[in-house]
Amino acid sequence: MRPAGRLGVGVIGAGRVGPVLGAALAGAGHALVGITAVSQESRDRADAMLPGVPVLTIPELVERSELVLLAVPDADLAALVAGLAEADVWVAGQLVVHTAPGFGTGVLLPAVRHGAIPVALSPAMAFTGTSVDLVRLREARCAVTAPTPVQPIGQALAVEMGCEPVLVAEDDRAAWAAALDDAVGPVERALQVAAARLVRLGVEDPDAVLGPVARSALERALLRARRPGRGEDDL
Repeated sequence: MRPAGRLGVGVIGAGRVGPVLGAALAGAGHALVGITAVSQESRDRADAMLPGVPVLTIPELVERSELVLLAVPDADLAALVAGLAEADVWVAGQLVVHTAPGFGTGVLLPAVRHGAIPVALSPAMAFTGTSVDLVRLREARCAVTAPTPVQPIGQALAVEMGCEPVLVAEDDRAAWAAALDDAVGPVERALQVAAARLVRLGVEDPDAVLGPVARSALERALLRARRPGRGEDDL
């Protein structure tokens, strides 16, 4: 028997996001009924983050779960939801939660037609797929999109993951995702270029050089963003 309010959670997707959020929900007292994993790398990640949690097929996992967490690539989400609806796999009354930043709950409509309760949760952070992310979740904001009666559930789940919930309207999800990509994409590309240059110079551990520089530069950039109009000499 689970305590009141605790759910049986199934995680579809063992990339960098699914196992981390599954571990966060387990830490809040929810029971993990299973996870899906295809490649050996994803199986290893699932085993590292969620030891003892069984690897199930998608139909098995959905059938056994009160909350299904869809942590799959954005490009695969719509087809997965629709395919499970066509196969009559969704269970009426279960929560279906996806983590794709650019989608609201519209993409979950095929599951909703089968009686599922839709929520979109997207923590604003770049996941590594390791236990480090569990600490970083405590500093992150999480976009919550859901029908009005379901918003408190989405907010509660975000808090249980360790995040501060931020309500984002359905029509604003694409802009939310674009803002995150504006922050993450250029940084990752710049660091890759910088690391390659250091390697050509014979630096054996470019991460050790670039890590402190990148973190301090980020803090400086955030300070400037919080204090617009100040000159460089003021910061």
